[in-house]
Amino acid sequence: MTVKIEVFTSPSCPYCPMAIEVVDAVKKEMQDAIEVEKIDIMQDREKAIEYGLMAVPAVAINGVVKFVGAPEKEDLKNAIQEEMQQTN
Repeated sequence: MTVKIEVFTSPSCPYCPMAIEVVDAVKKEMQDAIEVEKIDIMQDREKAIEYGLMAVPAVAINGVVKFVGAPEKEDLKNAIQEEMQQTN
C-alpha cells in the first residue's frame, strides 16, 4: 500500500523549504512506497482548514497531521513505516 504524504507550505514561510527538502529526501529513498503532494495553503485554504492547521510547515500522513514544523528525516521515515505496519 502506498502511504500518502501531504506537505502544507506557504510562500512566505522560512521553514517550509526545509520541510520540503526532508520529504523529497525520504521520497527518493522510499520511492513508490510513498506518494507526495505539496500543498500551498495560499492556493488551497480549504484543505488547510479541513486539517485544522494553524501553522506551516505541516506534514500529514494518510490524512492525519503528524508534524507541525519541519520534521527530522528519521522521524518522518519512522512515522511512515509505522503507518505502513498499521495498514498491513
